[in-house]
Amino acid sequence: MTDFRPGGFQLLPPVVKNLIIINVLMVLIQYVLGKFGIDLADYLGLHYWSSHYFKPWQLLTHMFLHGSYDNVDATVLHIFSNMFALWMFGRILENMWGPKRFLIFYLVCGLGAAICHLGVLTYEHTAIESAFNAYQQNPTLDALQIFIRQHISPPLSENGARLINAYNQWATDPAAFNPNRSCHLIYNYLHGTFDANHQFYINGIFDEATVGASGAVFGVLFAFGYLFPNAMLLLGFFVPVKAKWVVGAYALFELYAGLKNSAGDNIAHFAHIGGMIFAFILLRIWAKKDRSHFY
Repeated sequence: MTDFRPGGFQLLPPVVKNLIIINVLMVLIQYVLGKFGIDLADYLGLHYWSSHYFKPWQLLTHMFLHGSYDNVDATVLHIFSNMFALWMFGRILENMWGPKRFLIFYLVCGLGAAICHLGVLTYEHTAIESAFNAYQQNPTLDALQIFIRQHISPPLSENGARLINAYNQWATDPAAFNPNRSCHLIYNYLHGTFDANHQFYINGIFDEATVGASGAVFGVLFAFGYLFPNAMLLLGFFVPVKAKWVVGAYALFELYAGLKNSAGDNIAHFAHIGGMIFAFILLRIWAKKDRSHFY
């Protein structure tokens, strides 16, 4: 299990090093292009299947973007935490497996995270579409209130704010409000807004991009805990805890946070779980084919 590559242990092996370089460069490119009004996440971030932004390559390219160009502090924190964890645990795995196997593992975990995330989005968005279809059959003020309470949460998008304002207008002056307008506003909230020239200019919730290497990094973290369960990690740099308990706690927290789905939580928790699941599957496959590296 500790069959490290010839040439000694490398503190910054080539794949980990190049992944860190690529991710940092992509953040810089995001920031520069953002200053010119180009959001790289529209093209390389992961989008829901039915979004007009969706492209197949986003299943992989999303893991090389982080944060957003207009929130520098959050972006720096996002990429630093991911890249630090990649270096901390990924270097161990790459030294043990070699560059090729580690790169395959990293990309498979990122791809698995994307697939799981899209599966969860499909479940959530199908439920919202069903609620919208039911609302259109009977567009009343009470039904709109229920739809808003169940499916709209802060932070509000521009279209979400318009829908809330429309509800307030309807409640204030029911006779002056056309219920069909609420249907149009809900559609815009879901699918986005087009201008008079049929040009898309305000995103719907189905058009939100997911970015980050977290799914792949969680796969790396899981692999470390799986292969070195009794390795001691220092929580807060002071408290020693075995790796298996840290990984288990992370997995349980992500499951809890994903199921709770708190308002304002824009973290793709099930993508993290997906990275761990695909890591486990790949490790089991490799363990059966090549026991010399695992047992």
